Amino acid sequence: MSSSAGSQPAPKKERVNAFVEKVGSFFPDLRKKLRVAKMTKTQDVYIKDVIMFTSVVFVALTLIFLLIFTTAFISYLWLIILLPLLLLAIFLFFMKRVDVLISSRQRSIDKDLLFAGRQLLIEVRGGIPLYDAMTHLTNDYGEVSKVFKEIIDKTNLGVPLDVAMEDVAEETPSKPFKRLILQVVNSIRSGSDIAVSLETMLDQMSQEQIIEIKAYGQKLNPLGMFYLLFGIIVPSLGITLMVTLLTFTGVSFSWEFLFGALVVITLVQYIFLTMIESSRPRFEV
Repeated sequence: MSSSAGSQPAPKKERVNAFVEKVGSFFPDLRKKLRVAKMTKTQDVYIKDVIMFTSVVFVALTLIFLLIFTTAFISYLWLIILLPLLLLAIFLFFMKRVDVLISSRQRSIDKDLLFAGRQLLIEVRGGIPLYDAMTHLTNDYGEVSKVFKEIIDKTNLGVPLDVAMEDVAEETPSKPFKRLILQVVNSIRSGSDIAVSLETMLDQMSQEQIIEIKAYGQKLNPLGMFYLLFGIIVPSLGITLMVTLLTFTGVSFSWEFLFGALVVITLVQYIFLTMIESSRPRFEV
């Protein structure tokens, strides 16, 4: 009796694991993304955390919507339609956290890559072995230093330098870093001059950054004009004109109107600032 009672929780745990595996099958590249984002969690643990956060937020929002629908006398049919969509949106929102971490890591690598590459080129040209030159890059360059430290650590464990560089590049989200490292790997394996390959790639990266800076400057002109128009001029003059007209017509307006206008203006400001920030070059200018 005691042995059968002790085995009761096992089927439940198996069902949970089967459900988590089923959810994971819809995200076949999640394991690789977790490695690229440098998250220590396994795929199953990550999905379980997402399900837990989704459940908590979903229950809280459901209670809020129930209160709003009850107070406003809105049909619960809309709530039945809304809740499944809300559940899916919350789940996908939390699942995207790994993509946000990957994007953040990519920006951090791209920011300092050119400077680290220049130091690597100078040291290789000065006759310092490639391994020692990479060892000198394991500090002072943020996320780039962490990536080079991974290469050095793999090499210290007995992995050949070119293989270690190739493996680390495979799990790095930065495309410029991958191109730079793979070019060096090709130079090592073909026996060509590493300094020449490095200089070619760094010059190409420098030109790409110059083009990106010019494109960013061109984007700022129309964005700035639309921001001034829809973020400052239209809200200020529009509200002033509306209040004046309502005063002359004798129509009263409530604080709800002003609060709604504040929300709309804040949302417009946030959208424009997000657009400007997202279009900013990934590197330091």
